[in-house]
This record gives sequence, structure tokens and C-alpha cells, in this order.
Amino acid sequence: MRRTLLVLAASLALASSLAEAQFVRLAPPPPVAERRIPAPDARYVWVPGYQRWDGRAYHWEGGRWVLPPHPHAFWVAGHWAPRDGGYVWVPGHWRG
Repeated sequence: MRRTLLVLAASLALASSLAEAQFVRLAPPPPVAERRIPAPDARYVWVPGYQRWDGRAYHWEGGRWVLPPHPHAFWVAGHWAPRDGGYVWVPGHWRG
């Protein structure tokens, strides 16, 4: 049972990383102007929304307030990078 769960978790992680590395020929639409709700408290960082590709079309994923992994971490937003006549998603990540 444990081995099955480990294989399933590894498969999901691989599928997720492949989805993030997908190549899209269609340019992403511009970002949506988001209205931020107040932060839950001063420790939270705003992670902006982004255009997510589902294999057929882009869909807006709204931004959200997130607790950083440690006090001095800052969010580097994900973005669509132009590559070879198309676009590749570069995921957001914590730095610092």
C-alpha cells in the first residue's frame, strides 16, 4: 500500500511539472486587473493571478494572500516566456 502511494505521488508530481513546462503557440491574454481584498494580517504576501493554459484555452487564476515560508521570503511571480515561436510557463516561486 505504501509503495502504491509513493508511486502515485511521484506520478502526480511528474504530471504537474510536465504541465508547467508545456509549450503553447497562442499568446496569453493580458493580466486581469484584480481587486485585492485586505490581507488577513501583516505577515501575508500577495501572490498575483495569472493566465493558466488548460490545453485548449487560457483561464484566469485569481491572486491570493499567502503566508511566506519564512519572514524574509518574497514572491517571484510566474510568467509566460516567449520561446521558439510560442510561450512556455515559468512558475512563480519563493526567493530570499
